Amino acid sequence: MDEGLNMFTVTALYKFVSLKNLDDLKSKIYRACVDHNIKGTLLLAHEGINGTIAGTENDIQNILKFLKSLDGLENLEHKESHAEEMPFYRMKVRLKKEIVTIGIADVDPNDVVGTYVDPQDWNDIISDPDVITIDTRNDYEVAIGTFKGAVDPNTKSFREFPEYVEKNLDPQKNKKVAMFCTGGIRCEKASSYMKKMGFEEVYHLKGGILKYLENVPKENSLWDGDCFVFDQRVSVKHGLELGDFDQCHACRRPISEQDKQNDYYMEGVSCLHCHDEMTDDQKERFAERQKQIELARQRGEAHIGAADEVGKKVS
Repeated sequence: MDEGLNMFTVTALYKFVSLKNLDDLKSKIYRACVDHNIKGTLLLAHEGINGTIAGTENDIQNILKFLKSLDGLENLEHKESHAEEMPFYRMKVRLKKEIVTIGIADVDPNDVVGTYVDPQDWNDIISDPDVITIDTRNDYEVAIGTFKGAVDPNTKSFREFPEYVEKNLDPQKNKKVAMFCTGGIRCEKASSYMKKMGFEEVYHLKGGILKYLENVPKENSLWDGDCFVFDQRVSVKHGLELGDFDQCHACRRPISEQDKQNDYYMEGVSCLHCHDEMTDDQKERFAERQKQIELARQRGEAHIGAADEVGKKVS
């Protein structure tokens, strides 16, 4: 690896596991991350851990070693990619009711879950004509890339997924269901929900789209487009190379260079997706924030408040 290039390792991690003493665990993890110069966000709940962090390769390996030393996290699932700049500006560890919010109390992959499918076997599963393949991500994520032939539920958040299933799927008719998401966590929880709803054959992509793009060669891939990620990279492509999208820093949706030519696009204020959603007061606040960002940029500084907004649009 060339010095100065790809010097930061970005690690998305999660594990469904029953955790106890969350307050104490939060303090231990936060202190360890700070000691190893790690930045990003980790979510803790009684059902497990989820988040994305970044640091130098050595620091990331040290923090992963620490996390895997904790009870229940020995087999922590994680995926690594690289960035030339640190994609986060501070470290946060937060306690939540769920590490990925579906909004139904008794859905827990620690109790029941679907069948994990390794990336190299995924093409065979979704090419089966008897299988319905469902993208469990939000509509703005699906819009920039998905698997060929996959169904888009058109959900605004993961909380809407159960309603989509109840209205559109039937355990008696849809005998085989395959699901996928960015890193594997949403589809794992979705598979738990569907098993509880009586669906018999439920599959989900182990490691999610990111692991698929990392391991399956482009020439053999059934993936079409970019994959949205919840950090300043915005999107990645095959081989986890940096994607072609930027982000509207008002609504956090991905936008293309063509989208920036739209009359509704104002950097940091609005885009064609959110222009009509924003109130005049919001636009004024965002315009002032953008002004402060520009002033900080001229001084060669990072505007921390704006940076912390990155990744908020998470379900």
